[in-house]
Amino acid sequence: MASDNEILYAMMNGINFGGKKKEKTDDRVKTKARSKSYKTGAHGSGAAKHKADIKQKVRARKSQRRK
Repeated sequence: MASDNEILYAMMNGINFGGKKKEKTDDRVKTKARSKSYKTGAHGSGAAKHKADIKQKVRARKSQRRK
């Protein structure tokens, strides 16, 4: 059982059931090349190629060019 001090401490400060904080381990390789290939449709997805083609046409419009 818990001692009187532990009970008093729990009554005064409350009980934390949050658990231990987990450390972030970010072992993934982050590259711009990977996200760029998805944006340009180079990874083989038909939807991404179509979307990239639409974006290219929008950029080629005269209204989108800088003066």
